[in-house]
Amino acid sequence: MPSVQPAIETHAVTRHYRMGRSVIPAVDGVDLTVGAGEFAALLGQSGSGKSTLMNLIAGLDRPTGGSIVILGTDLAKMSSEELARYRRFTVGMVFQSFNLISTMTVAENVELPMRFAEVSSAERKTRVQEAVGKVGLLPRLGHRPSELSGGEQQRTAIARALVNRPQILLADEPTGNLDSRTGTEIMDLLRELNAKFGMTVVMVTHERPLAERYAQRMIFLGDGKVLSESRPEVTA
Repeated sequence: MPSVQPAIETHAVTRHYRMGRSVIPAVDGVDLTVGAGEFAALLGQSGSGKSTLMNLIAGLDRPTGGSIVILGTDLAKMSSEELARYRRFTVGMVFQSFNLISTMTVAENVELPMRFAEVSSAERKTRVQEAVGKVGLLPRLGHRPSELSGGEQQRTAIARALVNRPQILLADEPTGNLDSRTGTEIMDLLRELNAKFGMTVVMVTHERPLAERYAQRMIFLGDGKVLSESRPEVTA
């Protein structure tokens, strides 16, 4: 069972966008708690607010109202510098588009976040080996993205998200650009990271069967609100 200690808490969080005279409530009063070590899935149709909520949790956007508390710290009270540090060390992000730099090798792509974090050269080398080893890509360290399959590119992106040893992994449609077999491999990897290393995983998806197979809890959003929650029987 996951720990009852909350990793993520949102309290009446809103994110409204102004378009001319109209106000669009992308996230509209969401109360949510995700326990440390939990694997949660945010589900909903396009425009339901799930990716906007993910960006707020990631510290990529600031809420219009309410609060987002991560591991006991309110993001709204952080300065821009503190938010940048939070994005470097507390959360890792994996996107549908792999966002790898085409001219860099696997090792260089994975190393990049540590350069921004001013990690020493020796430590960077050790951590690249550790992160790439976790995703099973050590034989591909010297390859560039164009030499990798889609699944290998997403594994590289996951290794990059892990390299600063975050406590929370946020995955936005991580299998969206992959075929079903490769998508299953990526989801198996995310579940292993969750189970083996106790990492809190929050995944955005529109695929309910995927969430039912892998997530411990499914949270359904619509019109920027939480509509319902359920706990599926997780299968092997």
